[in-house]
Amino acid sequence: MDIATVIGFVASMGLILWSMDNSAGLPAFNDYTSYAIVFGGSLMVLLMRSKLADFINMFSKTIMKTVFSGVDKPADLIEQIIEMANIARKDGLIALEGQDIKNQFLSKGIGLLVDSTPTEIIDSSLENELALMKSRHENAAMQYRSWADIAPAMGMIGTLCGLVGMLQNMSDPKAIGPAMAIALLTTLYGALVANCIAKPIAEKLEGYSKDESENCELIMEGIRGIQNGMNPRSMADLLATRLAPNDRAALEGL
Repeated sequence: MDIATVIGFVASMGLILWSMDNSAGLPAFNDYTSYAIVFGGSLMVLLMRSKLADFINMFSKTIMKTVFSGVDKPADLIEQIIEMANIARKDGLIALEGQDIKNQFLSKGIGLLVDSTPTEIIDSSLENELALMKSRHENAAMQYRSWADIAPAMGMIGTLCGLVGMLQNMSDPKAIGPAMAIALLTTLYGALVANCIAKPIAEKLEGYSKDESENCELIMEGIRGIQNGMNPRSMADLLATRLAPNDRAALEGL
């Protein structure tokens, strides 16, 4: 679980709700018309511009990816690659078959090695996998960036609706308050959706995509080394150059 995402979201929402309660009381910020305009309207517009599968994945796979999973640590991947290299050096590539490999990209690369796939085919296959992964991640982040753009716009639409309602009822003081509430609360809700939900998740996904891409490049380099019969110790030194200096100590003794 990505504890930073959970703590950040809960703490930010808590502070905002606390501020609302201390300023005017939470009931003052509860307006169903504003909810419908901002939350319902922005999601329907997002659905209109998206494929149905992408829209559904946005709230299922993407949320699960952001909160409950993460990216493998490069040092752990290097340890596993060196372990695979030692096995292949002692017992041959066929001995790698059936190894417990959780990382799907590494598992695919090892599977290609076991099948004695030519080097150029392995490179092309893994590069295609990496390109498709980047495309999926980019699309997921774009969904949330689009939501971040749409929500404030819907808030502005709600503000204009509220102002029209207020101007039409200037002679009735009791009707001015609800119309003004819609005008103000839709702007507030739009800002909350954009800045406390959509943008942070988009940026988190982009960061994960960058880390996963770097992991995939590390794996591709390791796969080439195993296929070429590279000395595991030399391979560990080579792959360690992809780590920050403080993380390289974990690889000592491989």
